Amino acid sequence: MSERAAPFFCPYCGDEDLRPNEQGHGAWECAACSRAFQLKFLGLLAPATPGNSTGREDT
Repeated sequence: MSERAAPFFCPYCGDEDLRPNEQGHGAWECAACSRAFQLKFLGLLAPATPGNSTGREDT
């Protein structure tokens, strides 16, 4: 069983005919528009605090 999270649709054309791409982890290709793209998890956002509705810490 793969730990890979699969996208539900192409971010460019919205089609659902996606396949893993050979470029590596997180790479996908769309058969409808012939585009390849890569997904990457960046991390978790800080929880929102009162006065900070974006959930990001002020720096």
